[in-house]
Amino acid sequence: MKSDFEEILKEHKQAFDHSFTSEQIGVLEKITREILKTLKAGHKLMICGNGGSAADSQHIAAEFIGRFKLERRALPAIALTTDTSALTALANDYSFDCIFSRQIEGLGLKGDLLIAISTSGNSKNILAAAAKARGMGIAVVAFTGADGGNLKAEADLCFAAHSKKTPHIQEMHITALHAISEVAEKILFGA
Repeated sequence: MKSDFEEILKEHKQAFDHSFTSEQIGVLEKITREILKTLKAGHKLMICGNGGSAADSQHIAAEFIGRFKLERRALPAIALTTDTSALTALANDYSFDCIFSRQIEGLGLKGDLLIAISTSGNSKNILAAAAKARGMGIAVVAFTGADGGNLKAEADLCFAAHSKKTPHIQEMHITALHAISEVAEKILFGA
């Protein structure tokens, strides 16, 4: 068992070291600037993903609505993964591929920002969401894995975790998103 843990943690460290290079930190800075621009202009963040990425969407929306570390006012962020009535109606009446794009069509405004999370970069409903957002003048920030998949081409900015293993990609995503949340909050509300 010990060797299993050592191997898992070794792979995590390798993914971390390759994902958070100087170049990749530069991408995180650009993403944070885009988030700050959106929020300062009075617009909102919309976040979507499937499975574990859906959980990350909700987690990060809560960090902006609630707080990360500082006591401050709420910031407008919505996880498009949480309205079960909308999700199930859209999947049933149309298709699972439109569960996020249809919400963006109804809730999104030019100037908002979509944070699209897909470990493969090839989830059809995430690609449809990115295409809908771009068509509405909504910037798209992607969090993917490996080579970024098709989502990389649909995004204005893309952080691609350097791993092909879903758990490690998700670990890199939450680390990056936590760092972004902390830096954005510090810039907006820090002393």
